[in-house]
Amino acid sequence: MTEKFIPLSELKRFRPALSVPEVLKTPDGQLQDALSRPLHDLRISVTDRCNFRCVYCMPKEVFDKDYQYLPHKSLLNFEEIARVAKIFVAHGVRKIRLTGGEPLLRKHLERLIEMLAKLRTIDGKPLDLTLTTNGSLLARKAQSLKDAGLTRVTVSLDALDDAIFKRMNDVDFSVNEVLEGIAAAEMAGLGPVKVNMVVKAGLNDREIIPMTRYFKGKPHILRFIEYMDVGASNGWKLDEVIPSSQVVQRIQDAGMPLIAMDANYTGETAARWRHADGSGELGFISSVTQTFCHDCSRARLSTEGKLYTCLFASHGHDLRALLRDTDQHSDLAIANIIAQIWQQRTDRYSEMRSQNTPGQQQKKIEMSYIGG
Repeated sequence: MTEKFIPLSELKRFRPALSVPEVLKTPDGQLQDALSRPLHDLRISVTDRCNFRCVYCMPKEVFDKDYQYLPHKSLLNFEEIARVAKIFVAHGVRKIRLTGGEPLLRKHLERLIEMLAKLRTIDGKPLDLTLTTNGSLLARKAQSLKDAGLTRVTVSLDALDDAIFKRMNDVDFSVNEVLEGIAAAEMAGLGPVKVNMVVKAGLNDREIIPMTRYFKGKPHILRFIEYMDVGASNGWKLDEVIPSSQVVQRIQDAGMPLIAMDANYTGETAARWRHADGSGELGFISSVTQTFCHDCSRARLSTEGKLYTCLFASHGHDLRALLRDTDQHSDLAIANIIAQIWQQRTDRYSEMRSQNTPGQQQKKIEMSYIGG
């Protein structure tokens, strides 16, 4: 590996002091960063633990039996998460995604979902409340998640071939169990289910066509994700990235012509395509070769309450300290601190990487800590 892995203990060095502005302003839902990007999505990591050891995210040689996860007392509790989420919604957030690690490992997660489902956007509409999972616990949890108020789920599935999939998750977990989870989510009404496939050259790229054929004609949305340089533990190399344009070409060359579609909203991560015969939708997330920093509207809240303004960030802002401070910061005070952070945001890591600037050499936090 050419980059240094950053354990959580080292992140404590990167803690900018947060202070309450002298003049407090009531959020109006129109918050923008320094590049005029709005705040639309909030991704909340509810645990740094996962029961998979995917080679591109939590490789076993780093996240072994001796790896030190966050102690439970360090995690935001559900009341703290709901409080922060309410503040973000006042700033214009319309979509909240629960992530991890594997979020379904967090005990009683349905209670948090019930709390978040009660929130309303600035114009009085329900949130788009979603969750990303590896699918291992989804079959038994899907109905209770829906009953609690979850809107949709996204499931990670990197291959249909069982041997390849087990090689990628590195814990001997079978494809059929994930497919059972997807079916349970569909039956519970958590659809359309989005199925994410991270494509890594030489590992699972031969599964592109089988995955496309399998999900063609089904009510799910298969999405191909370029292998990204999140964190430093996965040994990322550019030559292991297969550009989305090549994935599209492979699918069309296999006799499945595609037609490009318009985005659902500004800042959507996936470029949308559909099968020409009307048998389903595909998505392509191209953070490496077709960067979308220019309209990124996502903020991320880590398991222990740090606010990150980019997936490839090297440091976060400690909101947990504000929530637990004996000075009892009001929601309005915290809202103004968040506004200050977002208004100063200039992150555009993927664009810098594509321009071969020194920005690509910065130390980055791990995806398992910040969520996807």
